[in-house]
Amino acid sequence: MAGTTITTHSVLERLGIAPPDLSAASVASLNPADGSELGRARLASAEDYERTVAHALDVFHRWRMFPAPKRGQIVREIGDELRRFKDDLGTLVTLETGKILAEGKGEVQEMIDIADFAVGLSRQLYGLTIASERPEHRMLEQWQPLGVVGVISAFNFPVAVWSWNALLAAVCGDCVIWKPSLKTPLTAVAVQNICDRVLDRHGWRGVFQLIVGEDAVVGKRLLEDRRIPLISATGSTRMGRIVAETVARRLGRTLLELGGNNGVIVMNDANLDLALRAVLFGAVGTAGQRCTSIRRLFLQRGIAEEMTRKLQSAYGHIRIGDPLHEKTLMGPLIDRQAVEAMRAALVRIQAEGGEVVYGGLNPGHELGGCYVKPALLRARADMPIVQEEVFAPILYLIEFDTLDEVIRWHNAVPQGLSSAMFTSNLISAETFLSARGSDCGIANINIGTSGAEIGGAFGGEKDTGGGRESGSDAWKAYMRRQTVTINWSEELPLAQGIEFEI
Repeated sequence: MAGTTITTHSVLERLGIAPPDLSAASVASLNPADGSELGRARLASAEDYERTVAHALDVFHRWRMFPAPKRGQIVREIGDELRRFKDDLGTLVTLETGKILAEGKGEVQEMIDIADFAVGLSRQLYGLTIASERPEHRMLEQWQPLGVVGVISAFNFPVAVWSWNALLAAVCGDCVIWKPSLKTPLTAVAVQNICDRVLDRHGWRGVFQLIVGEDAVVGKRLLEDRRIPLISATGSTRMGRIVAETVARRLGRTLLELGGNNGVIVMNDANLDLALRAVLFGAVGTAGQRCTSIRRLFLQRGIAEEMTRKLQSAYGHIRIGDPLHEKTLMGPLIDRQAVEAMRAALVRIQAEGGEVVYGGLNPGHELGGCYVKPALLRARADMPIVQEEVFAPILYLIEFDTLDEVIRWHNAVPQGLSSAMFTSNLISAETFLSARGSDCGIANINIGTSGAEIGGAFGGEKDTGGGRESGSDAWKAYMRRQTVTINWSEELPLAQGIEFEI
């Protein structure tokens, strides 16, 4: 790994990540490929938190009055800086998370795409003109900046999810405080450095702020802080419940992107080669550590045997290894805890009646680190573990007979993020997309569950949290809606024809 060490040092240097003051509390970032320490990030104290919030509030009071298109121009320059550092930042994403390099760079590209989207959005923060029932009155709807937004991100997408929130919130007139995962702090520091260079050029340092801290010191304060009107949090459903309940006690807003237990239905008339390629990326990409990873594969009986054979063969050719190597298709899990969680899940699945078709924990060669083999398991839809999200490359193969049956099984889990069907039949496809079809926030036909484009709103229902980020009108979550009525007459008629005369 000597070459990787040299690469790490030069990447960190170019991204402006200096060793922290070791006299202060810090957190280590570990490379899941070999367990080596990539670097350390300083942990914030309670006093640091108060200074950060005070600074953000001060900047917000000025930023909200800065014209939205000019805010968009600054975001555009941040996008340009991300283009300059795409390779280095993408490499650091790979080093910290273990996702393959193509995915690491793809995540940075997603940030760039969101920046472009936000620039256009800065000139399209539209309200409505509404017909008034009163003569010589005009009614309209407008959107105002909300305030300081808190963003809590997860390890599996350490920078892209921040950009979905922060860049849109910024053009909406908000400031952002970011609490990243303690498993991936260095990518957050690198992004903050990129943003600060642009903000400093324009005198707007503080629009984006980073606070790397423990839940008990920073996280709890962020959730309970009445000065933060919106908390956007990405993570497990367990974490989301804590966020939702804590913020709700102060009547704040939450935008939650939580667990997924995503299902794909393959009908007898499907193009199996197309389905195979989609399932491979959806189940194995990011080593099964995406909220949109495919967990449940429903196979209609007519094609179940053939599709299972294709999957077994394809899984046997998945190249597992150093995620920086261009031919690697699957890197390691994030840490040993994730490996042990997968081990426990495999034991439990078999105890509940599941059958291992392929894979498991041993990657088949001596790699060290947190490597596993992706697993295929025959299962039943009613198995208790199938109702849960196991954050690992475990794919359940479930056979079905009828369309109504499989839709019922598909919707029976608590989560509702992403879903897909492979079919050549219009009736099957439209049934899946109808009100009695998929109950997920994302429903696709003949593509997988992962890799959503930034132009559509991203999010899901039920235990997934109900939040929407990224495209469409997701920007409205970062603003406050204001209904305005203007009376340009000399009279004062009341709505609903009410008479009130003294």
